[in-house]
Amino acid sequence: MNAKTVQKQIKRLVEEYRDRCLWFLREDYYPVTLEQQLRTLRHIERHGDREAFRRAAELRKWLSQNSKEPSAVS
Repeated sequence: MNAKTVQKQIKRLVEEYRDRCLWFLREDYYPVTLEQQLRTLRHIERHGDREAFRRAAELRKWLSQNSKEPSAVS
């Protein structure tokens, strides 16, 4: 999976679960930054069904493993 594919899958997941899990966000909101993406995926995991949880967790795991952020231990 590459970054572009992950971005598309996050957008698709947001569209699919907007009414159920992200009702408090603007209708045109899509997460752009890593922090926004992780927060949005956590909302979907917390408030979605089992399939939403599985898909969001998979994407969140990929983002976490592939982030370029420095580790806390240097």
